[in-house]
Amino acid sequence: MSIDWAALGQVFGVTLAVTVGIVGLFTVGIVGTSRKPQPEGAAAAAAATVAAPGAGARAGAVAAFALCAAAVAYGIYLIVAA
Repeated sequence: MSIDWAALGQVFGVTLAVTVGIVGLFTVGIVGTSRKPQPEGAAAAAAATVAAPGAGARAGAVAAFALCAAAVAYGIYLIVAA
């Protein structure tokens, strides 16, 4: 029995990179959904120092979750197609 160490190293490297990428995307999605818009009566100083996240943060979160779902679906496709 012979082990192809180069191929094993490639699989490990790609797996590590994709895992870190998907976890990062999921984290961006969680942060985007946890952002709350500033209330209407917020002080002008607070509004000037912190930009009120709104639809942009929500759209970014949805895009991040969609990319995570696409990566998972592609992984399932690769497993089932074999």
